[in-house]
Amino acid sequence: MSECSHDCSTCGENCAERTQESFLKPLHPASRVNKVIAVVSGKGGVGKSLVTSLLASQMQRKGYNCAVLDADITGPSIPRSFGVTEHARGTEEVVLPVYTRTGIQIMSINLILEDETEPVVWRGPVIAGAVTQFWTDVLWESVDYMFVDLPPGTGDVPLTVFQSLPVDGVIIVTTPQDLVEMIVTKAVNMARMMNVPVLGLVENMSYFKCPDCGKEHNIFGQSHVEEIAAAFGIERTARLPIDPAVAAMVDAGEIESADGSALDPILETIEKL
Repeated sequence: MSECSHDCSTCGENCAERTQESFLKPLHPASRVNKVIAVVSGKGGVGKSLVTSLLASQMQRKGYNCAVLDADITGPSIPRSFGVTEHARGTEEVVLPVYTRTGIQIMSINLILEDETEPVVWRGPVIAGAVTQFWTDVLWESVDYMFVDLPPGTGDVPLTVFQSLPVDGVIIVTTPQDLVEMIVTKAVNMARMMNVPVLGLVENMSYFKCPDCGKEHNIFGQSHVEEIAAAFGIERTARLPIDPAVAAMVDAGEIESADGSALDPILETIEKL
């Protein structure tokens, strides 16, 4: 017998090396989550948490029951964006998510820590374990769409989420800088390795629209979102401007009041899953 290449697609069904093991973790028996969407980026500082918050807020506004699982354990920002300050409660068997003003269910490490400024100095496997527990030990109530805010890169946590959660698709967030194609390539390749479809590409900080004359200025360079999407066969794209008003809403915990309609083309794809 030839040496195993570890590429099961080249093997027959009776190959002794072929494995069918699944690493998916079960939800709490009382939980229900219909669709899971991961929001990813190849690097930090691109506004991934902002996009996650806007996606959940827009879908909640459409009448769906939404949730946000904050998987960025060392840099959580979801609770502050939604203005949530209370701590998560629970019993010995289950943890209850915290509800935002409009009814979005969220779970984040900051909802468990006594002080949100306390640093989480944990090794990778421990961090990944915490993310898994957010999925298995939290009572998610009748969630239509769960958005998972992933930390940047392709490390332990993104791998854990792709292997442990039934991810139905990913949204990639990027910016107009020159290195964007390489960053997007990393994210796309990881999604393909995990056999998860890329549902859309969001270019954040794409432009600044002058409030006086209405002209758009490319502060961080010319947009490349359409050509990059075409190169990877990504059908849906969105461009988010640099908007001081939205930044102020995030700081004030009022992201649910922000206009996220620019993301509607991508939301339409999510609805069709």
